[in-house]
Amino acid sequence: MSQQARLTRGSISGHLLRQTAPLVVGVSAMMSIGLVDAYYVGWLGPTELAAMSFIFPVSTALGSVGVGVMAGTSSVVARAIGAGDRERALRCAALGVVLGLATGLVAAALLALGHDLLFGAMGADGEMLRQISLYMLPYALGFPLLLAISGMNGVLRAQGAATRSTLISLCFAGANWALDPILIHGIFGWEGMGIAGAAWATVAGWVIGAALGLYLVRNGEVPFRPRLLLGGDLGPSLRAVGRVAVPAAVTSSINPVGLAVMTGLLAGAGEAAIAGFGVGGRLQIAAVVPLLALSGSIGAIVGQNWGAGQPDRSRLAMVQAGMFCVIYGIAAALILYFARFWLAGLFASDAATVAAAARYLEIAVWGYAAYGLFIMGNGAFNALDHAGTALALSLARVAMVMIPLALLLRPVWGADAVYGAELAANLLGGTVSMALAWYFLSHRRKDDATG
Repeated sequence: MSQQARLTRGSISGHLLRQTAPLVVGVSAMMSIGLVDAYYVGWLGPTELAAMSFIFPVSTALGSVGVGVMAGTSSVVARAIGAGDRERALRCAALGVVLGLATGLVAAALLALGHDLLFGAMGADGEMLRQISLYMLPYALGFPLLLAISGMNGVLRAQGAATRSTLISLCFAGANWALDPILIHGIFGWEGMGIAGAAWATVAGWVIGAALGLYLVRNGEVPFRPRLLLGGDLGPSLRAVGRVAVPAAVTSSINPVGLAVMTGLLAGAGEAAIAGFGVGGRLQIAAVVPLLALSGSIGAIVGQNWGAGQPDRSRLAMVQAGMFCVIYGIAAALILYFARFWLAGLFASDAATVAAAARYLEIAVWGYAAYGLFIMGNGAFNALDHAGTALALSLARVAMVMIPLALLLRPVWGADAVYGAELAANLLGGTVSMALAWYFLSHRRKDDATG
């Protein structure tokens, strides 16, 4: 196991670079799926594009369940690797993959039965609700595969195999890129499936990604051995994974749920405002890909060093990652601010939608750096087995700052209230998150985190 605890030795900055660089590619591939979907669906018309704007926060929230599975698996396996406990690492790795698949089956059934009620409550109706339903039924069918992939990625990231994790993301994103134009718009006289084609392209990618992921995990340093789950007491392993996975899943879903509420607040402003908000949100997600990748890699580095009794290295990793968040966040904000109209025009043809997306970017981009600090702090909390803190902060950021501020200012500012509330939530959340992460890393003993 000492060979696997590679992140407890050598340069911290080197580990950050080697673990994050592949994840930038992988997260970019993942985020590109939404952008490619929006691009090709946008050709169908404004109703379909607005439907995708409703779908985006919900699919992101559902994907957050996978983030929780990945975070829980990675946190427990990484700390077991750092502590030299191979048997526990193998058992928790197998449990993470199986738990992801089982959770996905339950979520898929609920989604298939209740999607009309969910989107109707968000304000969708008529033709828009019909288009949403066409997308969500095949999406629900393939959703369990996404959560199984999340468990596999958690195992790979825990052992520092970021490149292998990236290969999985590239695999199913590439399938989506290739199939989107064919399944949405057709080929050789076939008319295609419209918005449903975007969902089927995603499902096909998940099938391919799951097959590759299973191969990579079974042949990795912490292989997938489901037989370890037969017999014995799974309680401790299940509690260890769940103690991080459940709060992390809820934590990751809070922001997209908040965005879904914000989308509902814009419903009265018309299709152009909703579509513009969706386009701007996708561009924003694409811009913060390096920050998302860094928040994904920081957990394994902090977790292995914390488990090995080296808190100084964990603190150094947070300092260096935080500096990158500030520098990159400001640079990305400047680029998107000055290119906002051109970028919005790539995804929408009508002037009203372009104007709405550009206005969103004009205000929201200045919170990128703080958002990076916020998710970096959450990554540290999960690694230290303090996922409840990440949950509490995420809930407070949305329920106590973002939504109340938008409701308070909407009568005066209109749509700008939604954009400004998101900016304020990011600025305050980033500051508090990093302060608490530093406190945990400086004042809590290793035993408190490892259990």
